[in-house]
Amino acid sequence: MTTSGQDATPTQEAGGPLVAVPVYAGVSELELGIMVTVCRLCGGDGAAITVNRSRASIVTAGGLVSTPHVLYAALPEPAALLLPGGPGALKAARDPLLKAFLTSHAALPIGASGSGVLLLGEAGVLTGREVGGPADLADTLWGHGVAEVHPGAVWTDAQLCTTAGGFPALHAALHVAAALWGVEAAADAARRLGTL
Repeated sequence: MTTSGQDATPTQEAGGPLVAVPVYAGVSELELGIMVTVCRLCGGDGAAITVNRSRASIVTAGGLVSTPHVLYAALPEPAALLLPGGPGALKAARDPLLKAFLTSHAALPIGASGSGVLLLGEAGVLTGREVGGPADLADTLWGHGVAEVHPGAVWTDAQLCTTAGGFPALHAALHVAAALWGVEAAADAARRLGTL
């Protein structure tokens, strides 16, 4: 089975801002789906683009098969990043290519949910930051030089929004949407998704 809309290479409408969503084997399709949906509601069909070191299909946490849109080398310059979690996040976080990508884009608006926060930690970009995230990863997050961990909370530190896994990924996606398309567009997306 293939996740809907994940196989076609997107074309960004009117050259608007692009959100890069790194994906990996074991990514949460719930968190990925929430993030991509918010971007599409705010910026159109090509607003979110999934990226990996390979275009080989990956199996998500729930067993769905998805093909990343582009390789890191072919990715147009993104305006923001969204990092979904999933049981494969810790393994993916050790990928040198992903680490380099995250380090070079650390100043962009970023939303990370669940174990996706570990991707940032392994890349060394959480030092001195306050983060939210899953309560069961609090001790691990402390090991990445953070200033404070807010277990289970949605937490925004400048351009970075971190959340627990699952449905709270919506807050990370709305944070990025507000930064790129404005607060009204993000609020409209939340209303359309029935969360306001």
